[in-house]
Amino acid sequence: MLKNESEEFDRDERAPWIPIAIVLGLTIILSSLLDWLAGGVPLGFAVPLLNEPATISKLLYYSSVITVGAYVGYMGLRELILEKKFSVEFLMATASIGAASLGLLFEGAIVLFLYSVAEYLEGYIEDRARRAVEKLSKYMPEEATVVEAASEKRVSVKLVKSGTAILVKPGERIPLDGVVVDGSSYVDQSLVTGESVPVWKNMGDTVFAGTLNTDGVLKIEAAKEAGQTLVSRIERLVFQSRKRKATIERLIDRFARVYVPIVVALAFFTAFLMPQIAGGPAENWIYRALILLVISCPSAFIISVPATFFTATATAARRGVIVKGGVYIEKMGRVRTIVFDKTGTLTLGRPAVKEVNCLSQENDRKALTHAAALERYSRHPLAESIVRKATELGLEFQKLSVTGVKEVPGEGITGYINGCRVSVGSKELMKREGLSRELQGVENETHTRVYVSIDKCTPPIFCIADEVKSDAAEAVKALRDSGTQTVMLTGDRADVAEQVAKELSIDRFYAELLPEEKLKILEQLRAERGLVAMVGDGINDAPALAASDVGMVMGGGGVDVALESADIVLVKDELKKIPFLQRLSKLAVRIARQNIAVSLSVKLALGVLGFLGLIPLWFTVAAGDDGVTLLLLLNTLRLPELKA
Repeated sequence: MLKNESEEFDRDERAPWIPIAIVLGLTIILSSLLDWLAGGVPLGFAVPLLNEPATISKLLYYSSVITVGAYVGYMGLRELILEKKFSVEFLMATASIGAASLGLLFEGAIVLFLYSVAEYLEGYIEDRARRAVEKLSKYMPEEATVVEAASEKRVSVKLVKSGTAILVKPGERIPLDGVVVDGSSYVDQSLVTGESVPVWKNMGDTVFAGTLNTDGVLKIEAAKEAGQTLVSRIERLVFQSRKRKATIERLIDRFARVYVPIVVALAFFTAFLMPQIAGGPAENWIYRALILLVISCPSAFIISVPATFFTATATAARRGVIVKGGVYIEKMGRVRTIVFDKTGTLTLGRPAVKEVNCLSQENDRKALTHAAALERYSRHPLAESIVRKATELGLEFQKLSVTGVKEVPGEGITGYINGCRVSVGSKELMKREGLSRELQGVENETHTRVYVSIDKCTPPIFCIADEVKSDAAEAVKALRDSGTQTVMLTGDRADVAEQVAKELSIDRFYAELLPEEKLKILEQLRAERGLVAMVGDGINDAPALAASDVGMVMGGGGVDVALESADIVLVKDELKKIPFLQRLSKLAVRIARQNIAVSLSVKLALGVLGFLGLIPLWFTVAAGDDGVTLLLLLNTLRLPELKA
């Protein structure tokens, strides 16, 4: 059966007997049908040691029990000796060999056949979850085109050092994490982030190994060596996450350590004491004891519950969310309050032009075009926001002739465009230009005001503020609709915080906070509503993230730090993945509880029926152990179908 992380031997070690048992089982069924039709025609010699007429089916029965049963028994006995616990292999081997010793050859062989088929199918189901993560490394290129001086050469990715220039042509996958230093192109990042459409990459943008360059030529400076790329680290983190068990998993482990010995003891009681107490043939009670041994196998819930949380973790990884353990998957479903940092989490952490206050749309465009033409010579963040806005609107500010550029520290920038004097900056700069009278009544504390004067005319006003992320409002609404309280903590001014909270419809906000004050508020929120999750950018939120029950970090701005410190990493900085993760958590916990309830109910019912002698041994294996295990694992496969 499938194991959790305490598995002592790998599936590959057991693989040879699985196809052997399946082939023998299918042959047994066919030969039994032929024997039945032909009346069990002897082959002309006796079965060795048993002095019975040999038939095809009997030879196959004994072959199955002796070869496969002995091998399975060896595996089970080894675990019993080394680990001091009853494994499913030991229980199945005992049941099949015991049935054969009672003359129930068909039962003993079919037990092994059904067990082997279930083993194969369960392995396939678990491997499907594994492949969802291993697919990441499957698409990693083995070679890279390295640019040295004026030449190019193909070398193994393992030999490429950090800082090396790499050329990636259209249709090729990017071999290493890095930064674009030349060229531009659309890059399909669905393998890493789960994004449905390619993302435009330009100079200065970060790219990840394994992602697909679709249409342009990119020159990339490698930032990571092979083995340290985001994809390889994601794969390692997902498989390591199995060590951090959910509460339900730990309870199941403790329950199994008590449950199995009790049922095994009951089986021995049935085999050796019930004939003395209730009378009747000893063979009947031994047969019923074998049924109880099969029922005692805890594989259905011991396998399906860890598989549920591992599948959920793999599903999240395929959607661009790295969860460091089933414990955090489970907690997310019980979180009643999600706390957000503001700058860099709900907002982009950079200024953006929110509006332009002019007399007409034509003047808006003229003012923005002239301002961008001048501001492109400045590196100030406000200047960059104006240039970015003009670029987004497609304004051709680069064509304007700019001369006499002079930057006034702390106030703005001046110059001449096509012979006209242009000034862009603060109220103080406008006063220098003799325009103080026109500036009355235009202040607003929640926005930064930037003025543009063209030939000392009445200046248009640009309202600049930290830009709210495009998916923030959607994510907050989804959380509030699910009954989750949303809270914003920030060290920014109260009026700025109020503006953002109002725009996003956040339930509560706290502003002008020091780090220790954030911790106090987290404790207060936990006392009010239970588990609290914290979402931050991983830069200055470390104390609050550590104090929360679940710490989530936006990975886009600092993936390395986030992967090491956070419980959950949003690789692409997409806030809308938080409601998805909450839905995934609730579904995973619901499936785990369903699997436990179904498993115990079926085992209890079959245990009673088996003790009363009302069901055969093969039916117990088919329905009570392997059958219900497969059913529960199929139930687990609902998780990958959940839409982000």
